[in-house]
Amino acid sequence: MLVKSSRFRFLFPPIQTRIPSSLSFSVASSSMDTASPSALFLCGKSSAETEIAKSLKINDALNLPNGGKISTHLQSEINSSRFGEDDFNVDLFFNSLSTKRFGRFLIWSPLLPSTHDIVSHNFCELPVGAVCVADTQSKGRGRSKNAWESPKECLMLSFTLQMDDGRIVPLVQYVVCLAVTEAIKDVCDRNGFPCIDVRIKWPNDLYLNGLKVGGILCTSTYKSKKFNVSSGLGLNVGNEKPTTCLNTVLKELSTSSNEFRREDIMAAFFNKFEMLYDIFISQGFQSLEELYYRTWLHSGQRVIVQEKNADGVVENVVTIQGLTSSGYLLAIGDDNQMCELHPNGNSFDFFNGLIRRKLE
Repeated sequence: MLVKSSRFRFLFPPIQTRIPSSLSFSVASSSMDTASPSALFLCGKSSAETEIAKSLKINDALNLPNGGKISTHLQSEINSSRFGEDDFNVDLFFNSLSTKRFGRFLIWSPLLPSTHDIVSHNFCELPVGAVCVADTQSKGRGRSKNAWESPKECLMLSFTLQMDDGRIVPLVQYVVCLAVTEAIKDVCDRNGFPCIDVRIKWPNDLYLNGLKVGGILCTSTYKSKKFNVSSGLGLNVGNEKPTTCLNTVLKELSTSSNEFRREDIMAAFFNKFEMLYDIFISQGFQSLEELYYRTWLHSGQRVIVQEKNADGVVENVVTIQGLTSSGYLLAIGDDNQMCELHPNGNSFDFFNGLIRRKLE
């Protein structure tokens, strides 16, 4: 198998990216009082999850990395501790949730450094499928340690799942992306909203009208012959800065005053994700590919690959066909040579600087 380093550029106009290269969402870090502990409210859809919440609180089992301060509370304490009208509505979320595993144990915080830190740092203490959601987070992170600082009205969540087969762990981010787009369609259909066409930009970004409105982060560790996966989602629901959001586009398409609610989208996401994830585990990602390709931005996209050789730089045109079995981009050259495109380096845009691996 021949491997060559290469870079490529789009023949078609590139997807617009109008956000800073170091931030996906922004809010002033000074808004968070670092001296105060982060309040975590432990909630359960059923008595079984409620008992887990009580046990975690009694045993003071949850903590933040680097000695961060937290205080834990039960769901029954939320009403006496609400910080504002825009707080996440736990009851509204649970009433719309119909899953058997995912989302049934919930940690809500009005103000948190990072939801991802909560679920990844406390993975073994939490039930599989547990989710942490925050109204505001100040130290979230994206791919390659990019900062993901997020304001009010942005849906910010992280959840846990456990996998046996390490070969398919890299593909789960695509299932998460697909579940988000399907959830938004479902909320539109059920509420009579016009279609909000959120699309997937490989590998883990969500775009609307050419602007980024969300992103996915999946990390994993291996322990006791299991892959512990922490999956994070940030989605601009009501925060129109710094790019746009679902409600801004909805207002442009509709004369009504209806709006998307974070709780509805999050419940629809887990309802869709559980169904898609079960198909993914039992039948493989190929069973979801047709639906995925209808939602992503890249089918038929032509790019120019620049490869260095002894004589200088040679340019070859390739056309994106789909995904390989390992989750990278599958492309074909004008010479009918199939190749696999890999990310190369720490570019904010995955399509700047890829390695082309020829497939024999």
